[in-house]
Amino acid sequence: MKRIKWSELLIYLLSAELVGALSGIASGGNFGSFYQSLQRPPLAPPGWLFPVAWVILYALMGISAYLIARAEHPQSAAALKLYWVQLAVNFLWSPVFFRFRSLGGAAAVIVVLLLLVIAMTVWFWRIRRAAGLLNIPYVLWTAYATYLTIGILLLNQ
Repeated sequence: MKRIKWSELLIYLLSAELVGALSGIASGGNFGSFYQSLQRPPLAPPGWLFPVAWVILYALMGISAYLIARAEHPQSAAALKLYWVQLAVNFLWSPVFFRFRSLGGAAAVIVVLLLLVIAMTVWFWRIRRAAGLLNIPYVLWTAYATYLTIGILLLNQ
């Protein structure tokens, strides 16, 4: 087993967390009041849960990407490209939803994100099982976020 390159792991962790932080900044703040003003579907969580969940999920993403980067596999580079693409799409959701208040746009973004996250998780699983497993919570949360976003869209037309 390879030794952990702590500096490289830290770069992957921080880059994933930075995407989340920058997405929040690009969203313009005032998340709580807008979220509270919307009709929400059953099982919608309180607003405070979202940042907590995302900090954990970004950390898991960063660790999984690090594992793929360190894997000696011919498809690692392509899998990491998919990782960065899904991270870019992930970045888009908050500004589309909160800054632009485009519920339809946010629904389109989250559906694309869900498909990308599933594809990435499967690809990571095939390269390094632990990397795929680390993304299972992300798949589940993104599926839940898809339900919430589409539910909010339908309830607030």
